[in-house]
Amino acid sequence: MLLLRAGDASVPYSSLESVIEQSKEGYYLALRRTQGSIRTAAPAWTPWLTFFLKALQRQMRRLREKVERERLLLARVPDLSLRLLDQARDHGRISIGDAQTLTGANRNTLKLHFKALRERGLLVLRGQGRGAWYSLP
Repeated sequence: MLLLRAGDASVPYSSLESVIEQSKEGYYLALRRTQGSIRTAAPAWTPWLTFFLKALQRQMRRLREKVERERLLLARVPDLSLRLLDQARDHGRISIGDAQTLTGANRNTLKLHFKALRERGLLVLRGQGRGAWYSLP
């Protein structure tokens, strides 16, 4: 939450929970080992810390791969489309009217850009008609 508030856009792209979910057995094993010694004079923090740090490493690798894929994908996107994506990312949504105000572009040109972004899976259409808007998937 703090990263999101600070403007870190990477947070929605990588979830530590999903990394832990994929290695549930290791998670519970490390947790049990550490919990079994927690009330002793010398608690064994190593199993839990090792699991947690390895999970962070896996998350970092996944995030790095996702960011690289997105960078390659966006390298082939026109500047106007990038502006639309930035607006959707920054504000959670964008409509054609918002895009006209933001860019000054022709409505038909914007429709073509929105269509291309939808076809590439970069934006999702929500609603229909004049109340329609677009958001990130």
